Amino acid sequence: MLWRGSQALRRFSTGPVNLKNKLKLALIGQSLFGQEVYSQLCKEGHRVVGVFTVPDKDGKADPLALAAEKDGTPVFKFPRWRVKGKTIKEVAEAYESVGAELNVLPFCTQFIPMDIIDSPKHGSIIYHPSLLPSHRGASAINWTLIMGDKKAGFSVFWADDGLDTGPILLQRSCDVEPNDTVDALYNRFLFPEGIKAMVEAVQLIADGKAPRIPQPEEGATYEGIQKKENAEISWDQSAEVLHNWIRGHDKVPGAWTEINGQMVTFYGSSLLKNSVPPGVPLEIKGAKKPGLVTKNGLVLFGNDGKALMVRNLQFEDGRMIPASQYFSAGETSVVELTAEEVKVAGTIKVIWAGILSNVPVIEDSTDFFKSGASSMDVVRLVEEIRQKCGGLQLQNEDVYMATKFEDFIQKVVRKLRGEDQEAELVVDYVSKEVNEMTVKMPYQCFINGQFTDADDGKTYETINPTDGSTICKVSYASLVDVDKAVAAAKDAFEKGEWGRMNARERGRLMYRLADLLEENQEELATIEALDSGAVYTLALKTHIGMSVQTFRYFAGWCDKIQGSTIPINQARPNRNLTFTKKEPLGVCAIIIPWNYPLMMLAWKSAACLAAGNTLVLKPAQVTPLTALKFAELSMKAGFPKGVINIIPGSGGLAGQRLSEHPDIRKLGFTGSTAVGKQIMKSCAVSNLKKVSLELGGKSPLIIFNDCELDKAVRMGMGAVFFNKGENCIAAGRLFVEESIHDEFVTRVVEEIKKMKIGDPLDRSTDHGPQNHQAHLEKLLQYCEAGVKEGATLVYGGRQVHRPGFFMEPTVFTDVEDHMYLAKEESFGPIMVISKFQNGDIDGVLQRANNTEYGLASGVFTRDISKAMYVSEKLEAGTVFVNTYNKTDVAAPFGGVKQSGFGKDLGEEALNEYLKTKTVTLEY
Repeated sequence: MLWRGSQALRRFSTGPVNLKNKLKLALIGQSLFGQEVYSQLCKEGHRVVGVFTVPDKDGKADPLALAAEKDGTPVFKFPRWRVKGKTIKEVAEAYESVGAELNVLPFCTQFIPMDIIDSPKHGSIIYHPSLLPSHRGASAINWTLIMGDKKAGFSVFWADDGLDTGPILLQRSCDVEPNDTVDALYNRFLFPEGIKAMVEAVQLIADGKAPRIPQPEEGATYEGIQKKENAEISWDQSAEVLHNWIRGHDKVPGAWTEINGQMVTFYGSSLLKNSVPPGVPLEIKGAKKPGLVTKNGLVLFGNDGKALMVRNLQFEDGRMIPASQYFSAGETSVVELTAEEVKVAGTIKVIWAGILSNVPVIEDSTDFFKSGASSMDVVRLVEEIRQKCGGLQLQNEDVYMATKFEDFIQKVVRKLRGEDQEAELVVDYVSKEVNEMTVKMPYQCFINGQFTDADDGKTYETINPTDGSTICKVSYASLVDVDKAVAAAKDAFEKGEWGRMNARERGRLMYRLADLLEENQEELATIEALDSGAVYTLALKTHIGMSVQTFRYFAGWCDKIQGSTIPINQARPNRNLTFTKKEPLGVCAIIIPWNYPLMMLAWKSAACLAAGNTLVLKPAQVTPLTALKFAELSMKAGFPKGVINIIPGSGGLAGQRLSEHPDIRKLGFTGSTAVGKQIMKSCAVSNLKKVSLELGGKSPLIIFNDCELDKAVRMGMGAVFFNKGENCIAAGRLFVEESIHDEFVTRVVEEIKKMKIGDPLDRSTDHGPQNHQAHLEKLLQYCEAGVKEGATLVYGGRQVHRPGFFMEPTVFTDVEDHMYLAKEESFGPIMVISKFQNGDIDGVLQRANNTEYGLASGVFTRDISKAMYVSEKLEAGTVFVNTYNKTDVAAPFGGVKQSGFGKDLGEEALNEYLKTKTVTLEY
C-alpha cells in the first residue's frame, strides 16, 4: 500500500494563530486549488492533521502534496479508497489515525467511501463548480457554458451518499461573459473566490453557524463527463449554440471537426458582432457553408446566418497554430537568439525542468503535455516566467500553441521582440523640458483609438498665457473629422466590445484610468499650467485631483445602476409584472470650457462612461492639451477604440456640428448662456437630443455683520479670486452689511497686496495669468465700464506690466443694482461689492435674486436660523453657508434659471446619461 505519514514529527505554519473556534481538518483532494485551500486554512489557524491525495505521477507529486510535505503535515497517497465496494482496511486505519473533526474536499477525483465521509464530528464538505442543483457531475463548468447559462458559480455542500446532492452550505455566483471559456471562468471567479469560500465555510462550521439547505429537485440536472469522442461539432445549429459548444470544451477535451480528412480542434471562440471580414474559404465536413480564414481568425457560420470566430486550431499531432495562419502553417522561420535571449531560454529550461520533474533532461523535442504536464502546470509556467524573466507576460494559450520546448522558446523570443502583436498606439508628441520634467503632449485629433491629423490638414496654435508664446500647433478638426468621430463612437456602442461589456468590467477600466491620471498627475498639472495658466499647486490639487476622484466615484456606480419593480393593476384573470430598466443613451457629445480643462472633462465624461455610453468630446479651442493627454491614458487603461474620441477645434464649426448631428443622442455643455441657447435650439431642431447645460452665473454672496469676519474675508476672497476668477461659481457680487462694509473692504485690500502674481509653475505663486489674450481684454473693458458708470475702483483694474496675460486682482465698491457690473458676469478676478442696510434680510435677498442667473450663492452668518432662511430663499442650484467653493464628487452640481439645467456629479449626474425603459409582461 502506497502511503506515508509521520505521527512523530509535525510542523505546522509558523507564527501566532488564533486557536479559538478552529478545527482539526483532513484535506482530501488534489491540484493547485487544493494546495491554495490548504495554505489559506493553515493561515487562518485551522490545524490540518492529514492530507489525503493521489499518488505521484511519473515521479511528480501533486501540488497539494508538495505544500503539505514542505510544512511537515502528514501526507497519504492512496491510489484508491475501496475495493469491491468496501473500504480498504489500511486506508481506513490511516485516516482514523489523524483524528480529524471535519473532512474538506476542495477538488477530489477519487471516490471516497461513506464511512470516511461520515466519520468526523462535523462530517465532510465538498466544493462543486456549479450552482447546484444545476450541472451535477464532473464536467459542471463545461456544461455551464455549453448550455449558455447567463450565471455561473460554485457550491460548497455537505457530502451525502448521492452524487452532488447534499445540503448546500453556501453558494456564490457571477455573470457569464459572452466569450468566457472554461479557463477564463475558472481563473476569474471559480478559482479565487472558491478558495475564499472554502475557508469561509470551514469557519462557519467552527463557529456553529453553518447552514444545511436541502437542494431542490426543480432545476436539477446531471451531465456526463465530456470526452473527445463526444465533443464533435454538429453544424446544423445557430452561431450562438456553436459558440457555446466550442467554448464549453475549451481547453479540455476540445470541440473538433474534420477538415481535409484530419481532426482539427477549435479554441478561442467569440461571437462575431461586426460584419464578416474578407477571407479565404475553407471547406469543413458537415458545415453547410465554408469557413473563412481571415487575418483575425477562422470565421464559422451557424444555420441562422450569424457568425462566430475561432482564434486557434490544433491538429491531431498536437501542433497548435493561430487560425489565421491555416494556409501558411509551417512557414514560420526559426529566429536566431541573441546572447540575452539565450539567458532567458536557459531560465525557462530550468522552469520546465522544475515542473517536469520526471523528465531527466529537457531537450528541444520535449513536449510539455506529453511529458505529463496538466492545465494547472500551464498556470504555474506562465507565472514563474513572469516572476523570473523580468515580468514577461505570456498567456495560457501561448503554451498550448507551442508545446515543444524548441517551439516554445521561439514563441517567447517573438513575444520579447514584440512580433505578432496588434499595432500599439502611435503618438506623435510635442515634448518640452519644463517644471523639472519632460512633458509629452499629443496634439492631433483622437478618433477611433488613433491620433490622426485633421482631414484637411489644418492646425492652429495653442498659446501659453504666462508669456504669450506658442506651445504647439494642434489639429483643427473639420466637419469630416466630427463625422468620423461620431461614426466611431456609434460603432463602438452598437457593435464593439464596449456595448457587450458588463458593468463591473466597465468600472474596472474606469478605476484603471483614474489610477493612470493619478500616476501622471504632475505631468497633467504641468500641462494645465502651460495651456490654461492654472497655478500648478491648484492644478495638482483641484484640476487633476478632483478629476481622479470623479472617475473613481463614477467607476463605483457602474454596477449599481438599477431599475425598479412597480405594482400595477392586474389584467385579471392574468397577472402582470412591470419593471424599469436604466439603459445608456448611445453616442453622447460633450463640449467643455477652458477654465478647468481636465476637471470639466472628468465631471461629464465619467458619468457618461459609467452609464455605458460612448462619447465625442470637444475641448475648448484654447485649452485642448490635457484632453488629448487624457485620450492617450484612456487607451493605456484599456478602453476599446471608439469609446472615447477627442476633436480639438472651434465651437462654431465642430461644436455646432455636434449639436446638429443626427446620430448623437445627448449633448452636455458647459459655457456661456448665449452659446447654450444656440446649442439647445440646434439639438431640438436636429433630432430632439437630450441636453444638459451648465451656463453663466452671477452668484451672490451675502455677508452679514454677525459673521466670523476673518473667515468671511478669507473665503470671500477665495469665492472671487480662486483660479484667477475663472470659476463658474465665482461670487459675482458680494452684498456686505453696512456696519462691517468698510472694515471688510480694507481687510480684503490688505490681503490682496500680499498675493504673489507670477509664473504658475512657481510653487509660491498665488495668482497666475488669465487664460487667453481676448479674455484679458474683455476683463479690462469690464473694469472700464464699471468706472464709467460710477462704481469706485478701490484696487487693481489694470494689466500687470510683464509678459503674458496677467491682471491685477480688482475690487469695486459702491456698485448699484442698475450697473453693468451688478448684472453681468466678469469671469475674472474682479470683486464687485454692494452695501446693504443693517438688518434688511428680505431686501438683500430680493437684490440677490434679481438676476436671470442661478448657479451658486453663499451666506456668512453665525445665526443658523438666518442661514437656513436665506438658503431657502436664494434662487440657485447651490448654496454655500459659511464656506464657498466646497464642491464634492458625490454632491450634484448645476444651476437654475438661465444658468442652465441638468446636473454634474453625484448620482443625479448618471440620470443625465441614462434612459428609462418600462417593461410590462403578462403571465
